[in-house]
Order: sequence, then structure tokens, then C-alpha cells
Amino acid sequence: MAKTALAVAAGLVAWIVLASIAGVILRASWPDYAAVAGSMTFTLPMLIARLTISTVTLLAAARLTAVIAPRATIAVVVLGAILVAAFVPIHIGVWDRFPVWYHLTFLLTLLPLCLIGGRLGAATESNRVSRVRRAAIDAYRLFGASRRLDGQPDEESAAFPDD
Repeated sequence: MAKTALAVAAGLVAWIVLASIAGVILRASWPDYAAVAGSMTFTLPMLIARLTISTVTLLAAARLTAVIAPRATIAVVVLGAILVAAFVPIHIGVWDRFPVWYHLTFLLTLLPLCLIGGRLGAATESNRVSRVRRAAIDAYRLFGASRRLDGQPDEESAAFPDD
């Protein structure tokens, strides 16, 4: 239990530190971004850059969480749940400043990205490819997919063929 709590705390700290560093780099390297950061009037490429930073840093943080507590899948789930709980009120507060797709993309991918990052962290060198494939399949199924990655119908959806 203590190791799981430590793993979650380390993941949160890692995500905050990595996202903050990436934000500083983004502002320093993109003057137009820095100019509108205060008013949050971002262009489409700027919004995509923000989502990319969030994705990469979250995968790294979830991976670290799983490395610290490799047998505790709950650790990455808790990490994702804490981030969702923290960011829903923030996004409600700035709802009118961003397009709806941005809010939904950010919020709805927090937990799946944690699961994928956690799978990557728990993988050993010998089975890394199979773990990555399993993580991709889990994320794919999370959104109600009815076909496997190889194009064959899932057993549970075989009774409902495509029209």
C-alpha cells in the first residue's frame, strides 16, 4: 500500500514537473505562444502542442508510476482519477476560452493514457512489444471498438456483424 501511494505521488510530481518544463520550453521557443499564453487565445497549432505535451508527459508519469509499483495497476488508475478530478473543475472554469473538442480530448484521454503509460512501465524488455500491443488493444476497446487490431471481429461482437 505504501509503495502504491509512493508510486502515485511520484507520478503526480513527475507529471507536474515535466509539464511545467515543457511549458517553459514552449513559451521560450515559440514567441507567438508566449504572447497569447496570458489571455489563453491559442491558435489550433498551439492547442495541439498543449495536448501533445500533456500526452507525452502523462505517458512518462504513468510509466514511472508503474515502474515504482509494477504489480499495482490501481496506481496508474488512481493517478488518472486524481488528474481527472483535478482538471474537471479547471476546465469548467475556462470552458468558454477553448473549443469543446479541446476540453473533451484532454479530459477523456487522461485515464486511457495513464493505462497505456502504466502498461509500458510494467513491461519488461522481453515482452515489451506484447505489452504495448495489449495496451493499444485495451485503449481501443475502451472506446467500444468491435474489431480486433487484426480486423477480425471480437468474440463478444461476432453476433453483431457490420452492415
